[in-house]
Amino acid sequence: MIKTASRKGAVWLALLALVLVLSTLSGAGTKRAEAAPAFAKGADISWVAGLEAQGYTWKDKNGKVRDIFDILKNDYQINSARIRVWVNPNMSDYANGYMNADKAAALAKRAKAAGMSIMLTLHYSDSWADPGQQTKPYAWQSFNFTQLMDAVWSHTVYVMNTMKSAGVTPDWVQIGNETNNGMLWEDGKASVNMKNYAWLINTGNNAVKSVFSSTKTIVHIAGGNDNALFVWNIGGLIANGATFDYIGMSLYPSTSDWSTKVDQTISNANDLISRYGKSVMICEIGLDYSQPAVAKNFVSTIKTKVRNISGGKGLGVFYWEPESPPGYNGGYNLGAWGSDGKPTAALEGFLN
Repeated sequence: MIKTASRKGAVWLALLALVLVLSTLSGAGTKRAEAAPAFAKGADISWVAGLEAQGYTWKDKNGKVRDIFDILKNDYQINSARIRVWVNPNMSDYANGYMNADKAAALAKRAKAAGMSIMLTLHYSDSWADPGQQTKPYAWQSFNFTQLMDAVWSHTVYVMNTMKSAGVTPDWVQIGNETNNGMLWEDGKASVNMKNYAWLINTGNNAVKSVFSSTKTIVHIAGGNDNALFVWNIGGLIANGATFDYIGMSLYPSTSDWSTKVDQTISNANDLISRYGKSVMICEIGLDYSQPAVAKNFVSTIKTKVRNISGGKGLGVFYWEPESPPGYNGGYNLGAWGSDGKPTAALEGFLN
């Protein structure tokens, strides 16, 4: 009897050990997705890849050369990175091209390793898409609308799978960039055919969700202080059956009107939340690098006011390309690094 009891005990111990091993193996193959921050303090850092390819480095405020992600994360509490993706960009043009899916995934992987959440901006163009231009990729120029939707689906899934292969799950994905009058003109021009625009948004949204079901999608419009524009655009999309998660805004005020425009933007955000029940994120801001004290005040103010939107519906604020040197790419001066290679005080507005 003692021998039999011992044998039973051994069997139970063996079974318990097997359960523990199987549990460990199961957990080893499953990487738990990190939750997006409750409030994103972000930076679009898409120019980093091209700047580094040209040999550019960054100094911290003490003049020490350090990794740009280290500086942003640990000196300024930037917890999120925004990265653009073009369809078939000119790979020799570091400022107006270069950021294809592979380059974006490599940059996203570095940002993720630095502890940042990731926002992707899908431009659905070979170069800049914004309120003044929504040019189809060259390879899509002759497509009819059905073929265009198929291309949006295929490209979006390809970008998501490229991210997945790099071990990156984006927290947010913009379906288009600054689509004030729609996207993929002329077919998706909102003022001509709002329904086509809505279907393109749906296609991109569904493609993202087919790979990353928990990733949130954003429709992003410039001029965050322009309520009439947003009601026309977002309202038109929803009336035509578009499905997406959040509303994104850009705001580029001047040093003299920033306070007024911040208040108008918050008023607009509250109105949109009330109308459509969707949370709001400020996807782009910037101010003249030569006015660092004003820029710091602007960042601090808009950060605080967005974070204080009732119900937690203000999700975050992203500075656009703060790492860019003064005058980069023919005159961009809304970054947050000075000609001495060191950051200005602008990003200190993100602290706390």
